[in-house]
Amino acid sequence: MMAEKKDIQASARYVPMSAQKVRLVMDLIRGLDVIEAMDVLRFTPKAAARPLYKVLHSAMANAEENYGISRDDLFVYKIFADQGPTRKWRRFGARGRFKPILRRNSHISVILREREEGLK
Repeated sequence: MMAEKKDIQASARYVPMSAQKVRLVMDLIRGLDVIEAMDVLRFTPKAAARPLYKVLHSAMANAEENYGISRDDLFVYKIFADQGPTRKWRRFGARGRFKPILRRNSHISVILREREEGLK
């Protein structure tokens, strides 16, 4: 009989960065082991790597504290960034016009799962 798989989640909301920029870094770590994904994020020179690292670390801590799962057995099952609210600012331009500035936010979600013993 197969044991039920637990999904371990963590999320960060209202990250002051567009979801499009966050998704570029997410594609690097999707499907990787947690330790390997954290190493990739640590050395990625994009600004989105820092909030992603924090969310991934939080999900790993949730797994260890709440479920007693070792960090060596975890992998990134799902990871996604949704668009958050957009703050609209204006910058005044020439001839009495104004140029809109869109300050975008995003919501980051990470779901980890325990890797099965036979698939290592």
